[in-house]
Amino acid sequence: MSASSSPGASRFDVVVIGAGAAGLFCAGIAGQRGLKVLLLDHSERVAEKIRISGGGRANFTNRDLDVRAPQRHFIGDNPNFCRSALSRYTPQQFIDLVRRHGIAFHEKHKGQLFCDGSSQQLIDMLLAECAAGGVARWQPCKVQEVAERSQGSDGSEGIDANRYRIETDRGPIDAASVVVATGGLSIPQIGASDFGYQLATQFGLRVVTPRPSLVPLTFGGEAWAPYAELAGLALPVRIETGTKKERIAFLEDLLFTHRGLSGPAVLQISSYWKPGAPLTLDFAPGVDIAVALGDAKLRSKRRTVNELASLVPSRLADAWVGQEAALQRPINEAPDRAIAELSQRIARWQITPSGTEGYKKAEVTAGGVDTRDLSSQTMESKQPGLYFIGEVVDVTGWLGGYNFQWAWASAHACAHAL
Repeated sequence: MSASSSPGASRFDVVVIGAGAAGLFCAGIAGQRGLKVLLLDHSERVAEKIRISGGGRANFTNRDLDVRAPQRHFIGDNPNFCRSALSRYTPQQFIDLVRRHGIAFHEKHKGQLFCDGSSQQLIDMLLAECAAGGVARWQPCKVQEVAERSQGSDGSEGIDANRYRIETDRGPIDAASVVVATGGLSIPQIGASDFGYQLATQFGLRVVTPRPSLVPLTFGGEAWAPYAELAGLALPVRIETGTKKERIAFLEDLLFTHRGLSGPAVLQISSYWKPGAPLTLDFAPGVDIAVALGDAKLRSKRRTVNELASLVPSRLADAWVGQEAALQRPINEAPDRAIAELSQRIARWQITPSGTEGYKKAEVTAGGVDTRDLSSQTMESKQPGLYFIGEVVDVTGWLGGYNFQWAWASAHACAHAL
C-alpha cells in the first residue's frame, strides 16, 4: 500500500480545523507559502468571535505588548511558552497587514486597537489572505474522525504525504498535517465546542482543565442583596486578589450588576481569581480616603454622605453610608471610629465571589492543550504532524487584544513550520 490518497479521498497538504482568527490566519499564510490548504468549520459563518469582539469593532491587537517579555500579559501552566511565537510575530507586523488592506483603526485605551468601522473589515481581510493563498473552504462541514493512517503492508509507513485521514460529512480527506484551531468553550451560542480537547486526548496529549476566563464574577443572593441596587454603576477601581508572590492588581473600570461585578477590572482579575479567595477593591485609587474624610471632619458641617460623594460616585456613597446609623449626620458629628471604618470599606473592601457567569459570558477559555506537549517554535504536538494554535492551547491573554495577538502569532509560527 502506497502513501498516495485512497480512492474517493480529497488530498491536501494541510487541513486546518476551525475558521476563527487563528485558523483563518494560519490557512492564509500556509497557502501563500505554496501549500495546498483546506479550511474546515462546522459553522456556516467564519470568525464569529472577531465579529462580536470590541462591540463589533474588533479589538484586534494591543500595541503595548512587550515583545521582550510578552509572557507578562499571559497566563497558563507555563506562561513562558508563548514568548517564542509572540516575539517572532509582533503587534506591529499585524498592524502593517491591517494598513496594507486599507483598514482604518484607532487606539482606545492602554494600547488597545480597534477598527474605525466594522469588525467585518478584519474578517474580509483574513478571507482575502486565504483567497490569495488558494485556500479551499468547506463550510459548514462537520469532522467526524481524525485518524493516523496505518502502516503499509510492506512495513513502510504510509504517513509522509498522507499521514492523516479526516472523515467529514462532505467526504474523506487525506493530509500530511492537521492544524487544530477550534478555540475553547467560551460563548457556546456562537458554536464553541470541546472538539480540540477531545482530539488532543485521543492522541495522548495532556489537557489543562479548561475554565471560563475574562468573565464576570457572581456573589451569593443574600450576601449581594445590599449591592444589587447599584447595578449599572461604573467607576474606576484598583482590584486585587492573591497573596504574596501570586498577588496581582489592576487599575480598571468596575461595573456593578444585578448578580455581581463585571467591567474590565473584574474580567482581568477573573483570570487570576481562585474559588474561595477574596477580592480587595479600592474605590478611590490614588486618594487617601482616611486623610480626606479626616480633613473634612475638621472643617465641614456637611452630611457625611455628601463629603464622601465628592470622592466617589454618589450612588456608592449612599449605599456605603446608608448601612451605618452613626454616619447619618454631619461629618463633624460622626464618631471617629465610624469614619475610620468607612474609610477602610472604601479603600479596602473585601468580598469573596461565589462563582462566575460561566462560559456563556466568558470572553475566552483558560486552560487547554498542555504546552508541555507542544513545541513553542512550531506549535506541533508530540504527535507528529498535529498542530494546535490559538485559544485551544493553554495560553490566555489579558483583556484588550492580547488573545487575538496570540491567535495571530501562534498561527504565524505554525504556518511557517508546516
